[in-house]
Amino acid sequence: MRNFANQEVLNWKVFLQNKALKSKDARLTHFYEANTYHGETQLKDIEFVALDFETTGLDAQQNSIISIGLVPFTLNRIACRQAKHWFINPEDKLQEDSIIIHGITHSDLKGAPDLLRILEQLLDQLAGKIVVVHYRRIERDFFDAALRSLINEGIVFPMIDTMQIEADIYQARPKQFLDWIIKPKPHSIRLANSRTRYNLPTYPPHDALTDAIATAELLQAQIRHHFSPETPIKKLWL
Repeated sequence: MRNFANQEVLNWKVFLQNKALKSKDARLTHFYEANTYHGETQLKDIEFVALDFETTGLDAQQNSIISIGLVPFTLNRIACRQAKHWFINPEDKLQEDSIIIHGITHSDLKGAPDLLRILEQLLDQLAGKIVVVHYRRIERDFFDAALRSLINEGIVFPMIDTMQIEADIYQARPKQFLDWIIKPKPHSIRLANSRTRYNLPTYPPHDALTDAIATAELLQAQIRHHFSPETPIKKLWL
């Protein structure tokens, strides 16, 4: 098993207990009360949920969520029948450049609920599980910013970031002699490129549900290759 530099920054159990006491929104209080695992809990004993957002842009303060996909999983199984996918009515306008990337159009969003309407259902799907994402700046920042706008209260909880794991793996690899002579090409840690290194199948990108499933598969592969089922969760969460 590789030894990475990720450290347990917070006692997440205590942190979420305090959030439950301070939250003014009943939905968030219920979510925080579900709490999380002890940091020493082994990965084989954890229920995960992979989460992916599609957004109108990359700035959480200016752009908004337009699609959410999630799927529960464990180290051994991905529960596709329990997967969820929503289109979300955005708080800002769709931009042409973002439509080109994710393919979500105005007709897809016609009649879509706003985030507040599905918030309780979304939080219920995440409560008590370890959320897994690929590049936490999207899901963590956009979720927090959206709730600050809608209910004047943000949200934070532990996550595993498969992109961060892939970056740590690359940084930890021993340098070869030629690396000191010939500068190697940049190592892509995008979702599709990361999956390729584990011989995982290619999926069409920028669909929230497909990307959630892809992220779940990637974490399973990363743990199989670089960690062990007995690794404590505190080694990976952020």
